[in-house]
Amino acid sequence: MNAIETQPSNGTVLNHGKGNFMGSALIDKITPKTFRQFAAAAVDFLKINSIEEKFRHGKPVIIKRRNGASEQIAESANLFFRLAEIPIRFWSKIEDWQRWEVDCFQLLNGDHFRAFKVRDNSVCVEKVPGQSLWDHMVESTLSRQMMEAAASEFHRAHRLWSKEFHGPWSHADATMQNVMYDEKNGRARLIDFEIIHEKSLSAAERHADDLGVFLLDLVAKGPPSQWLPLAISFLQAYGDRNVLAKLKKQLVVPSGLARIWWNVRTSFANAAKVKRRIELLRKAIETLQVSPTGLTERARKTRRPSMICQVIRPGIPSPNSRTLAISDRAKAASPGMPRRLPTTT
Repeated sequence: MNAIETQPSNGTVLNHGKGNFMGSALIDKITPKTFRQFAAAAVDFLKINSIEEKFRHGKPVIIKRRNGASEQIAESANLFFRLAEIPIRFWSKIEDWQRWEVDCFQLLNGDHFRAFKVRDNSVCVEKVPGQSLWDHMVESTLSRQMMEAAASEFHRAHRLWSKEFHGPWSHADATMQNVMYDEKNGRARLIDFEIIHEKSLSAAERHADDLGVFLLDLVAKGPPSQWLPLAISFLQAYGDRNVLAKLKKQLVVPSGLARIWWNVRTSFANAAKVKRRIELLRKAIETLQVSPTGLTERARKTRRPSMICQVIRPGIPSPNSRTLAISDRAKAASPGMPRRLPTTT
């Protein structure tokens, strides 16, 4: 919903089905030029919004407006998703989209930013600071810290309750363009809520799909020597074994109609390169040491020692270390002041 959002949101997910509408043999015979022509037409077809930046009460805001034919366009896109067995859909009715866009933004970013409905076909959101991770990747400034911040935000967002799902929330369009990173505070935020997962999916499947959509950008366009270490950092920081197991199953090159969308989604990157990287990513997931609750092996190794189990050395007073720690804090400039600032949510 920032300036980056003037780029069309692909709304792509990894394939969950075989796409029986068109055989993979037929898809394989279509030339790259034909694929590119289809991609250009598809992108134009899905431009259902216009984006405008303004200032409101001195704050930069984004006005996101549905175009006149948006409902028909969204319904046609949803038909394609159903035929291709891609388990996502656009909100076709404007009022439903407005509600979902505002609710999701407030759920994830309402601690510092606001979103609200404007007129009958628009929403207004306060502009989230930072730059998208897609831009950082294109500019060769993408770092491990950024990937870990993105993973932490996905992990947090995936544990928020959604009335729509009657369960954990998910994004359904979690491209790198929709992950903003603010270098000032090291915080990542999710934006752009046009699309929703099919409710037939489990929470773990939806969450795995979000991770897959995000990583597919890195697989397609990430630098040769850095994409895999960055991907591993992201997965380790996310660290949920159940979700990663679902992700491994979803990391396959699709066939049928979904193959067309896959090519659009990967910006027509070299098919052999994408397939090779997907296999490397699947193997990396197998070797990750994470727990079902999302605590990585790295996190366990860096956990602070218990305050009640420290060894007493000569010269240390007899009261246990917990008592000493409490005493030290009481003598500090501010007894309630933590050593580190709390993590914002």
